[in-house]
Amino acid sequence: MDETWKTVERLRDWLDAESPLAPETTRIMRVLKITEEAGEVAEAMHGMLGSNPRKGASHTEDDVRKELCDVILTGMVALASFTPDAAGVFDERLQQIADRSLG
Repeated sequence: MDETWKTVERLRDWLDAESPLAPETTRIMRVLKITEEAGEVAEAMHGMLGSNPRKGASHTEDDVRKELCDVILTGMVALASFTPDAAGVFDERLQQIADRSLG
């Protein structure tokens, strides 16, 4: 998992360097980006199920998996934009949820 978070930090640094926005605005936009990506998962799910009669079966299960990964990655980059220890914060929260849910 350590390599994953290193990659996330590299992506965050790259996005920071490329952003024309002020740092605080950039962080806000990263949180909002999660919603955009979640909408793309919903679109892929509708497309996989063919639930939109106008579009039919326009997506596959693989599309849904890819979009879910995009949501997760976007959340990880956003988290890394709010703390220098994103991995630690995530692990702590995961443990809290596991303890609460799994006993």
